[in-house]
Amino acid sequence: LLPVYDRPMIFYPIQTLVEAGMREIVIVTGGNNAGDFIRLIGNGKEFGLKQIHYTYQEGEGGIAAALSLVEPYVRGEKIVVMLGDNIVEGSIRSGIAAFRKQRGAMVYLAEVDNPNAYGVPVFRKGRIVKVEEKPKRPKSNYAVIGVYIFDHTVFEAVDHIKPSLRGELEITDALQYLIDHQYNVQARHLTGYWTDTGKMDDMLEANRWVLEQI
Repeated sequence: LLPVYDRPMIFYPIQTLVEAGMREIVIVTGGNNAGDFIRLIGNGKEFGLKQIHYTYQEGEGGIAAALSLVEPYVRGEKIVVMLGDNIVEGSIRSGIAAFRKQRGAMVYLAEVDNPNAYGVPVFRKGRIVKVEEKPKRPKSNYAVIGVYIFDHTVFEAVDHIKPSLRGELEITDALQYLIDHQYNVQARHLTGYWTDTGKMDDMLEANRWVLEQI
């Protein structure tokens, strides 16, 4: 709900999804401000959405737990997941088109200076074989950003993983389940600007970048 320049942060991922062809989305919210999202976004028509759904996550169960709440709306189809604090430059349309004929998952990556602050993919012969969460010694300079494409097998993964030490169902564990069970987990490299705005420094950087685009 916080502003990035002249728009609430949530507007940026919604616009990325709509530009990529999405016309039905589910917003997972929590905490005391869930109603503010409904008042702000309404039925989504001003974004070009045909349908918008809202669902509520109790507590801090993790991204994978939030994803499990979306399953009733998916009806066995493929799904694009984008975290609400992510701002990306350019389009993810080509990745979605490429995934239409594939199964498993597609993970968007960005090259960063501090990969130890993110989930980091480990590659073997060009394929992701593991995702390490905030490793002390990263094996690559790529970060798993908050954009994913899944088929229905992700819900199988979420059903089988256990809470992490911080008591959350981690999306990295869901990805590892898919990898371990021979589902195809592909990497897609994002070109252009990306940031998540989870910290104040990132918020300031995002505001600077948006201003430069005007």
